[in-house]
Amino acid sequence: MVVAKEFAANPPSVRTCNVHEVAADEMILDVGPAAVEALADVLKNCRTLVWNGPLGAFEIAPFDTATVALARTAAALTKEGQLTSVAGGGDTVAALNHAGAAADFTFVSTAGGAFLEWMEGKDLPGVKALMA
Repeated sequence: MVVAKEFAANPPSVRTCNVHEVAADEMILDVGPAAVEALADVLKNCRTLVWNGPLGAFEIAPFDTATVALARTAAALTKEGQLTSVAGGGDTVAALNHAGAAADFTFVSTAGGAFLEWMEGKDLPGVKALMA
């Protein structure tokens, strides 16, 4: 985990630790390098990725590191034809744009919760009304 005592750009108290070592006065603001490496390895063995939500507080450095790294990994795998990457949600789209990776994803939508419900096969009231 990447933790800090304040949510600000480059705060002096940033450190990386195990989740069990987070102090009571610290906030978890990103996943750590070990998680990034493990998730990147998983992505390399996937054929499909459904992404909803950033991994950390990507709006502020250095808490964007994991999201940027994994977005770029997914984008590269998609571009190479090894991965079908589908992303949904406003924060997700903003994070992928921040990483410069959105254009290389297979499909990107600002629909977050509705996107996930659609993927689950649930009826969406707006779509249902249009189909009537």
